Amino acid sequence: MPAIQLTTAERKAHRADAHHLDPVVMIGGDGLTPAVLKEADAALKAHGLIKVRVLGDDRAVREEIYAQMCDQLDAAPIQHIGKLLVLWRPMPEKVSTEPKEDRKPGPREVKILKFSKSGLRRPEVKKVQVMGNQRVTAGGLIKRAKKRVTSKKPG
Repeated sequence: MPAIQLTTAERKAHRADAHHLDPVVMIGGDGLTPAVLKEADAALKAHGLIKVRVLGDDRAVREEIYAQMCDQLDAAPIQHIGKLLVLWRPMPEKVSTEPKEDRKPGPREVKILKFSKSGLRRPEVKKVQVMGNQRVTAGGLIKRAKKRVTSKKPG
């Protein structure tokens, strides 16, 4: 597969985004092995923009590795500076496996106000995590929600 071609403005933007990144893949003395390609592919799927450190000293070998990686991973070459290579590939859309309609509510943060008995001081504000099966009572306590029981009377 050919490498992705980017405009200079796009490449410049990706280079700026990659500035603070640390290398996630390192290529040692064995060179570009299938295991290294697999790890680089997984990192590109997860992050989209990655840095690769090549530990060899030969610049020609590094350029060859850079071209091979871009070609085999279908990635765009962003930058080759020293022993660091920067690659970019658009991240695939994540497909949700579970339907969203059947989901139950998750934990939520609730503020509870406790007023002073004399009314002269400020009310105390307490933030509490309330799970999906819990409720806050009028007194500020957290209780498990009751299951609704329907009447068994006929009629």
